[in-house]
Amino acid sequence: MNELPLGPDVHRTSQAVSWPNGARCAVAITFDFDAETMWLSRDTSNARRPALISHGTYAAKIAIPEILALLQEFGIKATFFVPGWTAENHTARVEQILAAGHEVGHHGYLHFWPEPDKPAEEEKEITDGLEALHKLFGLKPLGYRCPAGETTDRLIPLLQKYGFIYDSSFMDDIHPYVHSVGGKSSGVVEIPWHWSIDDVPYTVYSLRGQRAIQTNDHILNIWETEFREHHARGALFDLIMHPQAIGRLSRLAMLRRFLAFLKGFPGVWFASCGEIAQHVLAQQNKGAKA
Repeated sequence: MNELPLGPDVHRTSQAVSWPNGARCAVAITFDFDAETMWLSRDTSNARRPALISHGTYAAKIAIPEILALLQEFGIKATFFVPGWTAENHTARVEQILAAGHEVGHHGYLHFWPEPDKPAEEEKEITDGLEALHKLFGLKPLGYRCPAGETTDRLIPLLQKYGFIYDSSFMDDIHPYVHSVGGKSSGVVEIPWHWSIDDVPYTVYSLRGQRAIQTNDHILNIWETEFREHHARGALFDLIMHPQAIGRLSRLAMLRRFLAFLKGFPGVWFASCGEIAQHVLAQQNKGAKA
């Protein structure tokens, strides 16, 4: 396969993955537990607009317990990407996520979008988030998801530096792959995603960020069609949700319908992002020894 440039000395290649136990495809059920950081990160003055940031407060107050109960009902282990600020301000909810056996990944500190000309700020978002997760939970997360789908060309080297084994920020594939830097494996697996299987474009609304609020049937039609095609190609289906969005009551009912739909397909491996990354790295190592 031809390699595609992703910034200085960063390249990737694409190929299908052989899933465990003969599974046809893999499904990662993921949640970005941004809470209030979704509303604070681009405008910290929003801290003085409590009704606005209460969008995010709902995530911790109502949504997380509902989501955890739903995941338990279906016997699914998910990955929750948690900003450091969320961990510090909603510690008990993150403890509940961990106690239920779900994976917690890194999602920055205050959900800031990195700026290409501010490397120190970008690195500080990573280190501050790591410090919060370690201090509160003794946790060293395996993976990272960039806030709002925004990265710079420094991302993969930074993830190498801080010992991550996966990233979930790029939208260039339907299969996971290992990033290479300078012609060598970085050891960082990409868990690709896309906005079409993210709940935010369809459900999150404010007067400052107006978009059409879509019906459950509209969203389900897109997600179900996407999954059928991923399943047919043996691909990775990475579903991205936000508790403040998917945790609204009718949206929870929609998620229940969608999880039942997924469970109706044969050969589906439901796995955390960390499990998927470890599987891909094990395959890479096995291939290198062959």
